[in-house]
Amino acid sequence: MKNTSKKNFSEKNSKHFNKNSYSNSYYKDTSSSKKSNILLNNSTKNENVNNSKKIDKHKNNFLSNKRIKPKDKNNKEASNKAQNMNQERFNKKNFDDWIWGKHSVYETLNSERAINRIWCTSEIFSSEKFYILLKELKSKGVLIEEVSWNRLSQLTFGASHQGVALQLACSKTISLEKLICFSKQNSANPIILALDGITDPHNVGAIIRSSEAFDCKGIIIPQRRSAGLTGTVAKVAAGAIEHLPVSRVVNLNRALDELKRNGFIVIGLSGDGHLSISKFHEKSPMVVVVGSENKGISLLTQKKCDFLLRIPLKGKTSSLNASVAAAISLFHLTSK
Repeated sequence: MKNTSKKNFSEKNSKHFNKNSYSNSYYKDTSSSKKSNILLNNSTKNENVNNSKKIDKHKNNFLSNKRIKPKDKNNKEASNKAQNMNQERFNKKNFDDWIWGKHSVYETLNSERAINRIWCTSEIFSSEKFYILLKELKSKGVLIEEVSWNRLSQLTFGASHQGVALQLACSKTISLEKLICFSKQNSANPIILALDGITDPHNVGAIIRSSEAFDCKGIIIPQRRSAGLTGTVAKVAAGAIEHLPVSRVVNLNRALDELKRNGFIVIGLSGDGHLSISKFHEKSPMVVVVGSENKGISLLTQKKCDFLLRIPLKGKTSSLNASVAAAISLFHLTSK
Protein backbone atom coordinates (compact mmCIF):
# COMPACT_ATOMS: atom_id res chain seq x y z
CA MET A 1 0.00 0.00 0.00
CA LYS A 2 2.71 2.34 0.93
CA ASN A 3 4.55 1.63 -2.24
CA THR A 4 1.54 2.09 -4.42
CA SER A 5 0.68 5.32 -2.78
CA LYS A 6 4.16 6.55 -3.24
CA LYS A 7 4.06 5.41 -6.78
CA ASN A 8 0.77 7.09 -7.45
CA PHE A 9 2.02 10.23 -5.82
CA SER A 10 5.17 10.19 -7.84
CA GLU A 11 3.24 9.59 -11.02
CA LYS A 12 0.89 12.41 -10.18
CA ASN A 13 3.81 14.65 -9.40
CA SER A 14 5.55 13.62 -12.54
CA LYS A 15 2.44 14.27 -14.57
CA HIS A 16 2.00 17.59 -12.88
CA PHE A 17 5.65 18.42 -13.45
CA ASN A 18 5.39 17.44 -17.06
CA LYS A 19 2.34 19.63 -17.45
CA ASN A 20 4.08 22.51 -15.82
CA SER A 21 7.23 21.99 -17.76
CA TYR A 22 5.21 21.77 -20.95
CA SER A 23 3.29 24.80 -20.04
CA ASN A 24 6.44 26.69 -19.12
CA SER A 25 8.05 25.70 -22.31
CA TYR A 26 4.90 26.72 -24.15
CA TYR A 27 4.92 30.04 -22.45
CA LYS A 28 8.56 30.41 -23.21
CA ASP A 29 7.96 29.49 -26.80
CA THR A 30 5.03 31.83 -27.09
CA SER A 31 6.98 34.66 -25.56
CA SER A 32 9.91 33.98 -27.83
CA SER A 33 7.60 33.75 -30.79
CA LYS A 34 6.06 37.05 -29.75
CA LYS A 35 9.49 38.55 -29.48
CA SER A 36 10.43 37.15 -32.84
CA ASN A 37 7.17 38.44 -34.26
CA ILE A 38 7.88 41.85 -32.76
CA LEU A 39 11.35 41.81 -34.24
CA LEU A 40 9.96 40.73 -37.56
CA ASN A 41 7.33 43.39 -37.43
CA ASN A 42 9.92 45.99 -36.49
CA SER A 43 12.20 44.85 -39.26
CA THR A 44 9.36 44.93 -41.77
CA LYS A 45 8.38 48.33 -40.48
CA ASN A 46 11.95 49.55 -40.86
CA GLU A 47 12.07 48.08 -44.32
CA ASN A 48 8.79 49.75 -45.16
CA VAL A 49 10.08 53.05 -43.77
CA ASN A 50 13.29 52.72 -45.71
CA ASN A 51 11.37 51.80 -48.81
CA SER A 52 9.01 54.72 -48.32
CA LYS A 53 12.00 57.00 -47.81
CA LYS A 54 13.54 55.69 -51.00
CA ILE A 55 10.26 56.21 -52.82
CA ASP A 56 9.95 59.71 -51.41
CA LYS A 57 13.53 60.40 -52.43
CA HIS A 58 12.80 59.21 -55.95
CA LYS A 59 9.64 61.28 -55.98
CA ASN A 60 11.54 64.36 -54.82
CA ASN A 61 14.22 63.79 -57.44
CA PHE A 62 11.56 63.31 -60.06
CA LEU A 63 9.73 66.43 -58.94
CA SER A 64 12.96 68.43 -58.73
CA ASN A 65 13.82 67.33 -62.25
CA LYS A 66 10.36 68.37 -63.29
CA ARG A 67 10.84 71.72 -61.63
CA ILE A 68 14.23 72.32 -63.22
CA LYS A 69 12.94 71.68 -66.70
CA PRO A 70 10.43 74.55 -66.67
CA LYS A 71 13.15 76.88 -65.37
CA ASP A 72 15.40 75.90 -68.23
CA LYS A 73 12.46 76.31 -70.53
CA ASN A 74 11.74 79.76 -69.11
CA ASN A 75 15.37 80.77 -69.51
CA LYS A 76 15.30 79.63 -73.12
CA GLU A 77 12.05 81.49 -73.69
CA ALA A 78 13.52 84.64 -72.11
CA SER A 79 16.63 84.46 -74.30
CA ASN A 80 14.44 83.89 -77.35
CA LYS A 81 12.30 86.87 -76.40
CA ALA A 82 15.45 89.04 -76.02
CA GLN A 83 16.66 87.94 -79.44
CA ASN A 84 13.27 88.65 -80.95
CA MET A 85 13.21 92.10 -79.34
CA ASN A 86 16.65 92.91 -80.75
CA GLN A 87 15.49 91.72 -84.15
CA GLU A 88 12.37 93.89 -83.87
CA ARG A 89 14.52 96.90 -82.94
CA PHE A 90 16.72 96.23 -85.95
CA ASN A 91 13.66 95.97 -88.18
CA LYS A 92 12.04 99.08 -86.71
CA LYS A 93 15.19 101.20 -87.04
CA ASN A 94 14.91 103.10 -90.28
CA PHE A 95 18.14 102.98 -92.26
CA ASP A 96 16.66 104.64 -95.34
CA ASP A 97 18.52 107.88 -94.56
CA TRP A 98 21.79 106.14 -93.58
CA ILE A 99 24.83 105.61 -95.81
CA TRP A 100 28.03 103.75 -94.84
CA GLY A 101 31.20 102.57 -96.52
CA LYS A 102 34.15 104.66 -97.74
CA HIS A 103 33.18 104.99 -101.41
CA SER A 104 29.45 105.61 -100.80
CA VAL A 105 30.07 108.20 -98.10
CA TYR A 106 32.76 109.99 -100.15
CA GLU A 107 30.44 110.36 -103.12
CA THR A 108 27.67 111.66 -100.85
CA LEU A 109 30.00 114.25 -99.28
CA ASN A 110 30.89 115.55 -102.74
CA SER A 111 27.24 115.81 -103.77
CA GLU A 112 24.77 118.52 -102.77
CA ARG A 113 22.71 116.28 -100.51
CA ALA A 114 21.86 117.60 -97.03
CA ILE A 115 23.67 115.77 -94.21
CA ASN A 116 22.53 115.61 -90.61
CA ARG A 117 25.33 113.71 -88.88
CA ILE A 118 28.55 111.83 -89.60
CA TRP A 119 30.24 109.11 -87.53
CA CYS A 120 33.82 108.15 -88.38
CA THR A 121 36.94 106.68 -86.84
CA SER A 122 40.04 108.80 -86.23
CA GLU A 123 41.80 107.12 -89.17
CA ILE A 124 39.07 108.24 -91.57
CA PHE A 125 38.92 111.77 -90.17
CA SER A 126 42.67 112.29 -90.51
CA SER A 127 42.98 110.70 -93.95
CA GLU A 128 43.77 112.91 -96.98
CA LYS A 129 40.66 111.79 -98.80
CA PHE A 130 38.17 112.88 -96.10
CA TYR A 131 39.87 115.53 -93.96
CA ILE A 132 39.13 118.65 -96.06
CA LEU A 133 35.54 117.61 -96.80
CA LEU A 134 34.79 116.83 -93.16
CA LYS A 135 36.31 120.11 -91.92
CA GLU A 136 34.21 122.09 -94.36
CA LEU A 137 31.02 120.32 -93.38
CA LYS A 138 31.78 120.80 -89.68
CA SER A 139 32.08 124.56 -90.20
CA LYS A 140 28.63 124.52 -91.83
CA GLY A 141 27.03 122.97 -88.76
CA VAL A 142 27.09 119.27 -89.60
CA LEU A 143 27.71 117.24 -86.45
CA ILE A 144 30.78 115.02 -86.87
CA GLU A 145 31.64 112.46 -84.20
CA GLU A 146 34.86 110.49 -83.93
CA VAL A 147 33.94 107.06 -82.58
CA SER A 148 35.59 103.68 -82.17
CA TRP A 149 35.19 100.87 -84.66
CA ASN A 150 33.07 98.86 -82.19
CA ARG A 151 30.74 101.78 -81.53
CA LEU A 152 30.19 102.26 -85.26
CA SER A 153 29.44 98.55 -85.59
CA GLN A 154 26.80 98.90 -82.86
CA LEU A 155 25.19 101.86 -84.60
CA THR A 156 25.01 100.03 -87.93
CA PHE A 157 24.12 96.64 -86.40
CA GLY A 158 27.30 94.98 -87.63
CA ALA A 159 27.25 96.31 -91.20
CA SER A 160 30.42 96.59 -93.28
CA HIS A 161 30.88 100.32 -92.58
CA GLN A 162 34.67 100.53 -93.25
CA GLY A 163 35.04 103.13 -90.51
CA VAL A 164 32.53 105.78 -91.66
CA ALA A 165 28.75 106.28 -91.77
CA LEU A 166 26.40 109.25 -92.15
CA GLN A 167 22.75 110.17 -91.75
CA LEU A 168 21.11 112.34 -94.37
CA ALA A 169 19.02 115.36 -93.38
CA CYS A 170 15.44 115.77 -94.53
CA SER A 171 16.15 119.35 -95.58
CA LYS A 172 19.09 121.59 -96.36
CA THR A 173 20.28 124.14 -93.83
CA ILE A 174 21.57 127.65 -94.50
CA SER A 175 24.23 129.73 -92.80
CA LEU A 176 23.35 132.19 -90.03
CA GLU A 177 24.33 135.16 -92.23
CA LYS A 178 21.89 134.04 -94.93
CA LEU A 179 19.14 133.55 -92.36
CA ILE A 180 19.61 137.09 -90.99
CA CYS A 181 19.50 138.61 -94.49
CA PHE A 182 16.48 136.54 -95.48
CA SER A 183 14.51 137.45 -92.34
CA LYS A 184 15.12 141.21 -92.69
CA GLN A 185 14.17 141.21 -96.36
CA ASN A 186 10.77 139.68 -95.68
CA SER A 187 9.73 141.58 -92.52
CA ALA A 188 10.44 144.80 -90.66
CA ASN A 189 10.36 143.04 -87.28
CA PRO A 190 11.15 139.41 -87.96
CA ILE A 191 11.00 136.70 -85.30
CA ILE A 192 13.52 133.85 -85.28
CA LEU A 193 13.26 130.87 -82.97
CA ALA A 194 16.37 129.35 -81.35
CA LEU A 195 16.32 125.91 -79.71
CA ASP A 196 18.51 125.19 -76.69
CA GLY A 197 18.96 121.55 -75.70
CA ILE A 198 15.81 120.10 -77.29
CA THR A 199 16.82 116.56 -78.17
CA ASP A 200 13.39 115.02 -78.84
CA PRO A 201 12.75 115.01 -82.62
CA HIS A 202 8.98 115.06 -82.01
CA ASN A 203 9.31 118.35 -80.12
CA VAL A 204 11.55 119.83 -82.81
CA GLY A 205 9.10 118.83 -85.53
CA ALA A 206 6.15 120.31 -83.60
CA ILE A 207 8.07 123.57 -83.01
CA ILE A 208 8.89 123.87 -86.73
CA ARG A 209 5.22 123.34 -87.58
CA SER A 210 4.04 126.02 -85.10
CA SER A 211 6.78 128.44 -86.19
CA GLU A 212 5.77 128.27 -89.83
CA ALA A 213 2.09 128.65 -88.89
CA PHE A 214 2.78 131.90 -86.97
CA ASP A 215 5.00 133.34 -89.73
CA CYS A 216 8.30 132.85 -87.93
CA LYS A 217 11.18 133.67 -90.31
CA GLY A 218 13.57 130.89 -89.35
CA ILE A 219 14.86 128.32 -86.86
CA ILE A 220 18.30 128.09 -85.26
CA ILE A 221 19.44 124.65 -84.09
CA PRO A 222 22.79 124.14 -82.34
CA GLN A 223 25.11 121.46 -83.58
CA ARG A 224 25.22 119.60 -80.26
CA ARG A 225 22.59 118.85 -77.61
CA SER A 226 19.80 119.07 -80.14
CA ALA A 227 17.88 116.80 -82.49
CA GLY A 228 18.81 117.23 -86.14
CA LEU A 229 16.60 117.36 -89.20
CA THR A 230 15.80 113.67 -89.27
CA GLY A 231 12.93 111.87 -90.96
CA THR A 232 10.95 111.93 -87.70
CA VAL A 233 11.27 115.73 -87.52
CA ALA A 234 10.05 116.06 -91.12
CA LYS A 235 7.10 113.75 -90.46
CA VAL A 236 5.95 115.62 -87.32
CA ALA A 237 6.46 119.00 -89.03
CA ALA A 238 3.92 117.86 -91.65
CA GLY A 239 5.55 119.67 -94.58
CA ALA A 240 6.34 122.92 -92.72
CA ILE A 241 10.07 122.26 -92.96
CA GLU A 242 9.90 122.83 -96.72
CA HIS A 243 8.77 126.44 -96.16
CA LEU A 244 10.92 127.46 -93.18
CA PRO A 245 14.69 128.08 -93.39
CA VAL A 246 16.80 126.35 -90.76
CA SER A 247 20.32 127.31 -89.70
CA ARG A 248 22.46 124.86 -87.79
CA VAL A 249 25.19 126.64 -85.81
CA VAL A 250 28.27 125.30 -84.09
CA ASN A 251 27.76 127.42 -80.95
CA LEU A 252 24.39 128.90 -79.95
CA ASN A 253 25.78 131.65 -77.70
CA ARG A 254 28.10 132.95 -80.41
CA ALA A 255 25.14 132.91 -82.81
CA LEU A 256 23.11 135.02 -80.34
CA ASP A 257 25.96 137.55 -80.15
CA GLU A 258 25.96 137.76 -83.95
CA LEU A 259 22.21 138.35 -83.98
CA LYS A 260 22.55 141.13 -81.40
CA ARG A 261 25.12 142.85 -83.58
CA ASN A 262 22.53 142.77 -86.37
CA GLY A 263 19.86 144.55 -84.30
CA PHE A 264 17.99 141.60 -82.79
CA ILE A 265 16.90 141.47 -79.15
CA VAL A 266 17.12 138.08 -77.43
CA ILE A 267 14.12 136.80 -75.44
CA GLY A 268 14.29 133.70 -73.31
CA LEU A 269 11.25 131.68 -72.19
CA SER A 270 11.59 130.68 -68.56
CA GLY A 271 9.27 129.71 -65.75
CA ASP A 272 11.37 131.97 -63.49
CA GLY A 273 11.00 135.02 -65.76
CA HIS A 274 9.98 138.23 -63.95
CA LEU A 275 7.91 139.59 -66.82
CA SER A 276 4.74 137.97 -68.16
CA ILE A 277 4.71 137.50 -71.93
CA SER A 278 1.27 139.13 -72.09
CA LYS A 279 2.82 142.40 -70.76
CA PHE A 280 5.72 142.46 -73.20
CA HIS A 281 5.19 145.13 -75.89
CA GLU A 282 8.58 145.55 -77.56
CA LYS A 283 8.54 145.75 -81.35
CA SER A 284 11.84 144.99 -83.02
CA PRO A 285 13.64 142.06 -84.65
CA MET A 286 13.80 139.37 -81.97
CA VAL A 287 15.11 135.91 -81.27
CA VAL A 288 12.99 133.70 -78.99
CA VAL A 289 15.03 131.05 -77.16
CA VAL A 290 13.16 127.88 -76.13
CA GLY A 291 14.83 125.48 -73.70
CA SER A 292 14.22 121.83 -72.97
CA GLU A 293 11.25 120.77 -70.88
CA ASN A 294 13.37 119.37 -68.03
CA LYS A 295 16.35 121.74 -67.80
CA GLY A 296 15.09 124.85 -69.56
CA ILE A 297 17.54 127.38 -70.99
CA SER A 298 21.14 126.93 -69.90
CA LEU A 299 22.58 129.50 -67.47
CA LEU A 300 25.12 130.81 -69.99
CA THR A 301 22.39 131.31 -72.59
CA GLN A 302 20.18 133.05 -70.02
CA LYS A 303 22.93 135.63 -69.54
CA LYS A 304 22.81 136.36 -73.27
CA CYS A 305 19.05 137.10 -73.09
CA ASP A 306 17.84 140.71 -72.94
CA PHE A 307 14.49 139.61 -71.46
CA LEU A 308 13.34 136.51 -69.62
CA LEU A 309 9.60 136.06 -70.14
CA ARG A 310 7.24 133.62 -68.48
CA ILE A 311 3.92 132.18 -69.62
CA PRO A 312 1.43 132.67 -66.74
CA LEU A 313 -0.15 129.36 -65.68
CA LYS A 314 -3.39 129.20 -63.69
CA GLY A 315 -3.59 125.49 -62.93
CA LYS A 316 -1.50 123.18 -60.77
CA THR A 317 0.77 122.17 -63.66
CA SER A 318 4.14 123.82 -63.12
CA SER A 319 5.50 123.68 -66.69
CA LEU A 320 4.56 123.21 -70.33
CA ASN A 321 5.90 121.05 -73.11
CA ALA A 322 8.60 122.86 -75.12
CA SER A 323 6.59 122.82 -78.36
CA VAL A 324 3.45 124.08 -76.58
CA ALA A 325 5.39 126.90 -74.89
CA ALA A 326 6.88 127.91 -78.25
CA ALA A 327 3.45 128.01 -79.91
CA ILE A 328 1.91 130.13 -77.11
CA SER A 329 4.79 132.60 -77.09
CA LEU A 330 4.71 133.02 -80.87
CA PHE A 331 0.97 133.65 -80.74
CA HIS A 332 1.44 136.45 -78.18
CA LEU A 333 4.44 138.01 -79.91
CA THR A 334 2.96 137.99 -83.42
CA SER A 335 -0.51 139.27 -82.45
CA LYS A 336 0.76 142.66 -81.22
